[in-house]
Amino acid sequence: MKVVIMAGGFGTRLRPLTCNYPKPMVPMVNKPMLQHIVELLHKYNLKEMISLLFYQPEVIKNYFKDGIDFGIKMSYVDAVEDWGTAGSVKNAKNFLKEPFLVISGDVLTDFNLEEAIKFHKAKKALATMVLTRVRNPLAYGVVITDKHGKIEKFLEKPVWGEVFSDTVNTGIYLFEPEVLEYIPEEKEFDFSRHLFPLLLNEDLPLYGYIADGYWRDVGNLTEYRLTHLDILRGEVRVNIAGEKLDTVGKDIWIGENSRVENFSNLKGGVVIGNNCVIEKDVFISDSVIGDNSVVEEGANIVKSVIWNDVHIGRKAELKENIIGSGTQIKAKAFIQDGAVIADKCVVGEDSLVKANVKMWPNKIVEDGATLSTSLVWGEKWAKNLFGAYGITGLGNIEISPEFAAKVGAAYGAYLGKGSVVVTSRDTHKTSRMINRAIICGLLSSGVDVKDLRAVPMPAMRYTVGKRGEKGAIHTRKSPYDPQLIDIKFCDAGGIDLSAGKEKSIEQLFFREDFRRVSVEETGELTFPARIIESYKESFLDYIDAETIKKANFKIVIDYAFGDSSTLFPSILGELGCEVIALNAYLDETKITKTADEFNKSLKQMSDTVVSLGAGVGFMLDTGAEKIFLSDEKGNILKDDLALAVISLLVSRSLDKKGKIAVPVTASRVIEKIAKQHNVKVIRTPNSQRLITAIAAKKEIDFLGDNSGGFIFPHFLGAFDAMLSVVKILELMAKQNITLNKLVQEVPKFNVWHERVPCSWGNKGKVMRNLMQMAQEEKLNIESLEGVKIYDGEDWILLLPDADKPFFHIYVETASSSKAQSLIEEYKEKITKWQQ
Repeated sequence: MKVVIMAGGFGTRLRPLTCNYPKPMVPMVNKPMLQHIVELLHKYNLKEMISLLFYQPEVIKNYFKDGIDFGIKMSYVDAVEDWGTAGSVKNAKNFLKEPFLVISGDVLTDFNLEEAIKFHKAKKALATMVLTRVRNPLAYGVVITDKHGKIEKFLEKPVWGEVFSDTVNTGIYLFEPEVLEYIPEEKEFDFSRHLFPLLLNEDLPLYGYIADGYWRDVGNLTEYRLTHLDILRGEVRVNIAGEKLDTVGKDIWIGENSRVENFSNLKGGVVIGNNCVIEKDVFISDSVIGDNSVVEEGANIVKSVIWNDVHIGRKAELKENIIGSGTQIKAKAFIQDGAVIADKCVVGEDSLVKANVKMWPNKIVEDGATLSTSLVWGEKWAKNLFGAYGITGLGNIEISPEFAAKVGAAYGAYLGKGSVVVTSRDTHKTSRMINRAIICGLLSSGVDVKDLRAVPMPAMRYTVGKRGEKGAIHTRKSPYDPQLIDIKFCDAGGIDLSAGKEKSIEQLFFREDFRRVSVEETGELTFPARIIESYKESFLDYIDAETIKKANFKIVIDYAFGDSSTLFPSILGELGCEVIALNAYLDETKITKTADEFNKSLKQMSDTVVSLGAGVGFMLDTGAEKIFLSDEKGNILKDDLALAVISLLVSRSLDKKGKIAVPVTASRVIEKIAKQHNVKVIRTPNSQRLITAIAAKKEIDFLGDNSGGFIFPHFLGAFDAMLSVVKILELMAKQNITLNKLVQEVPKFNVWHERVPCSWGNKGKVMRNLMQMAQEEKLNIESLEGVKIYDGEDWILLLPDADKPFFHIYVETASSSKAQSLIEEYKEKITKWQQ
């Protein structure tokens, strides 16, 4: 008798375990499930097999080949389409000229197939269903037979009101070849839904054999793990690889070349594969460890299934988990009940994976992070919810509506019931979706929401706190990556949240410790009017409009398809400027620019300045926070130079008590400029959040960064591209000076910048070595942010990146050769200190 093995299933309910494997090849006690079926068939002298394949067929073919290594003969039939269970068997009709058995490749059973075959032959059946009795028959086809075994009634997957028996179809069948005549070619046709009802209606010899023994359909992740426990308890007879130890009260199998340092800590049933290392003080209970795996000292593994090539770090804890091949669980990681981690993932040191969470293959949970939702498509789950630019992630993947609603609820819980929050967004449709989800989360926590809809971020920041609002959230598509969404948070003053506030919200989010209010306490959503008008009126009151009007400026403005195009033209119209507008309309498809597109836009803007004889050119970013400049001769001012030029322009306008602030990365030339005009320079960290925190105090007249961001804090303590443009025009008009003349007044300078790879875990180590070196060599250092080393007027700054695994090196010297020498020297040091 030949055997047909149904091995084409996708195994959708076993995801993420089946992302890289067809379901029959998922390991069961360190062997593919299909191998247990093959061994059962071989036991009953059924050695000629045809596997019907569909999903990832090469995985099965590469493992079993022609079957000779398993004592069988294996053939394969690939399906071009899914014709259903019976239709797939019909596809193999050329092999089936004699009676044959059909069995699924993803069940575990120890049925006596020889008895089933004898029954089939004795009854002269056309088809025999192998049956078993179960406690809960709802997921199976329920069957009633007469006293001779002939099937009288059959119902696929009934509800409880329809259940008429606890005897169910196991998916194991015996057929005479004539049954193929009842199955149509190349048409979807199923055994349970089509063939068996057809045979019953025609009163053909359809029998049921009730088998004794173990049978489980490994249909989902819970069934998969529980099946392992059944094997370890001896409830099913399967071949387990390895040597079974002669121990009392334990069933322990140890594979070849494996080393276990303490057998007394192995409890219940334990299977350890080949070439494994189990270090001292490791506790393992009712678990399976795959080949080539390492479990380090003090780890605790309970009722878990560990696949091949897994490394489990010191004092890690696993309970009722499934861990895929090639995964690393680092020291002191805690994997809670029911969590499933697929192949080649990394779970960082001291991290927590919460109960029932699933990680798809090749994902990373950073050291110290808490993973509370399944990590499906994104690459990693960071330790921190917040980064340098708020919350950033892949749109509709990491930043999904479900995630956004949870973020809103956490923020609402932090602020408290009855608080008022402002929300806004850019014009992109995904931003609109995420904004609405955030609003839902806020409302669920009893917070009232004022939704401004699509407005420039500076206008939103200016609005917050004017009528008692406690904070704000702005959602936008990232200007740097078309796949990313940013969620930006502000406090009651419109300023980025402090690190402490972010940490409090983060803790609520990860603990899911936020109160949902009752139906009558749900927050109220409103859409305030005149927000834009209020911002515009205050804006015009702040600047010297008459001076700008008298200057009769002719300027080029590139609006970059952003929200500023809905507001800024009306402001410029009040100032009497002749404006050549570029890209002055909303286009959500052009919000994000590549580096090439950005440079092309800059070139277009500067060319327009020259060709039309304009006095200055400005390109805004889509969020209306940053500006990029061209002088009247078409020279594009790079970021460092732009900061120096605007610092000079502001310094010329201030009296001796004036103060300006620039980041630690800015050139020393700023101090030279300020000194000429008796203005004081304050150095700030490079972080946008810390810069705006300083601006919020309104003790400084001007702040700038090295990437086109300028702040005039007496109006708004945050970056505002529209105000920056107008304020620059006002100061140029008052001083009767052009940008090109200002450029010529700035002393020549050069700041070099490179970055060096540095893992998160090594950043602290590098900083320690750097400080130690500075102390030993008695270097002149400053540690406002990173470590800045001075050598006369020359300096080098080593700064760990806040969001990426890099160290930044900034150098300012008069000599390019000296700069490159310093960069190479410290690149080598950073690399060495990581070893």
